[in-house]
Amino acid sequence: MWRLNRVRYKNVGQSSKSSEELRLKRREQEKALRQARRDKQLVSKRLLLNEDEEVTMETTSGEQDVVSLLYKLQQSGSERETHLKDLSKALRDPSAQLTFIKQENSMHLLVSLLTGSNTQCRLHAVRCLHELSHSIHTNVAPACLPATPYLLTYLSGQSTKFTELCLYTLGNLIPDSDVVKEKLLAQGIIPALASCMENQRHNLAVVEAVGFTLSQLLQAKDAAEKIIPTVLTSCLPSQLLSVLTPDPKFGLAPAIECAWCLHYLACSKDGRELLAQGALLQCSSLLSSLGGAEGSKEGMELLVCPLLRCVGNLLSFCPVNSLSSQVGDVRLVVALCAFLQAYLHTQPALARESAWVLNNLTAHSGEFCSALLTFNLVPGLMQLLLFSQGINTMILRILANVAHKKKELSVQMVHLGLLSTLCSTLKMADQEMVTLSLEVLFMLVVSGPQVVDEFVRLNGVPLLEAIQYNSEGEMRQRAVYLLERHLLSDSSSACTVDNVSSS
Repeated sequence: MWRLNRVRYKNVGQSSKSSEELRLKRREQEKALRQARRDKQLVSKRLLLNEDEEVTMETTSGEQDVVSLLYKLQQSGSERETHLKDLSKALRDPSAQLTFIKQENSMHLLVSLLTGSNTQCRLHAVRCLHELSHSIHTNVAPACLPATPYLLTYLSGQSTKFTELCLYTLGNLIPDSDVVKEKLLAQGIIPALASCMENQRHNLAVVEAVGFTLSQLLQAKDAAEKIIPTVLTSCLPSQLLSVLTPDPKFGLAPAIECAWCLHYLACSKDGRELLAQGALLQCSSLLSSLGGAEGSKEGMELLVCPLLRCVGNLLSFCPVNSLSSQVGDVRLVVALCAFLQAYLHTQPALARESAWVLNNLTAHSGEFCSALLTFNLVPGLMQLLLFSQGINTMILRILANVAHKKKELSVQMVHLGLLSTLCSTLKMADQEMVTLSLEVLFMLVVSGPQVVDEFVRLNGVPLLEAIQYNSEGEMRQRAVYLLERHLLSDSSSACTVDNVSSS
């Protein structure tokens, strides 16, 4: 289970150096968490620290302290606030969390303090629940169920700090227990999140917390059947879309959380709902903007990733005749190629996803195929055929899409040196690369006799003959077909294969 310690602080009592260290630490932790989610699709937990706490996060109490503090809290008095604050610190100890839930009426006491009239006691009580929700023990979350109706009710409150704590506590409780998740759904967590986001849309810290909690719900195994349909019929999708553009002062975090939520929604069978709300156009436009930005902002790849997945998945729901209007500017291909180059060495998985979206675009639209040549992007793509990790095969599929759309596009790519590049890829040991190269070669040679002459001049025929004699199956069939039907005037010079057809 991935956990993030999200530190908040005041400048009072801290040096500027320690404050800066906190900021750097928080950014690194957030980056690690979101990258892990991107790479492994893991749920996560968040821990918000008190503003006046030390950076060390040391646990100050143990199991015995919890028992003692519970006894003191049962007594009314002016020190209740202090005891509650001490309890929240004690509950950072995993063994203390188990001790707490085993004590008779412990949760009942905490709920009574959470719902009481003392504002500070309510804040410290929700802090205790927040510490419990962060537990590594899966039996702690169900023990917190008596408090969840009140946590949901308090989402409509006015205190930002209190609302954030409630949201992250709810988000932490969701992944540990199906019982908790089902109960929260029955208690109306989705309408509560929608209302909270609507009321707090100008408070980006709360919006970020809503995005986190919603993403925890959307990653449930049964989300497609039980959760996503309800979310799609709420106002949440339009609210998520409204937050996509990063705020220059607050940073990328709210946009990243909302983009991940949209990604989980776009993975569902109801992607047309998002299409109807303009999600494809908005995500594509933002990608175009990010791809064209001079210099990448720190952590920008964490926003690019879910946006790419949104666009790639939504394209599968988009009718071909409305693709251009849904995607918008054809300069999206420029941004995708920019991401390919930018992340090729540092984030190859992200480069591959950029190529995947580019493949989905060009597979359905001649306009986007033409744009690759209009913006002179094909030479850069051809250079990537030397890279592995699935990028080169995806690039070949993109080039095959372009060649398949129009003969004149094939001729233009030949003029750019594609035949010479294919002569290199035909020598590769990777059978998938060779097979795809043969497919692209076929589309090129049928575009005109000048392409055949150029391939022969480049000594391409011996390469096909080598494949013919040294391979089997589809690779051999494709090579023989090209030799017999398109490249050799004397067909008797080639070894014949019965019933060979081009695939």
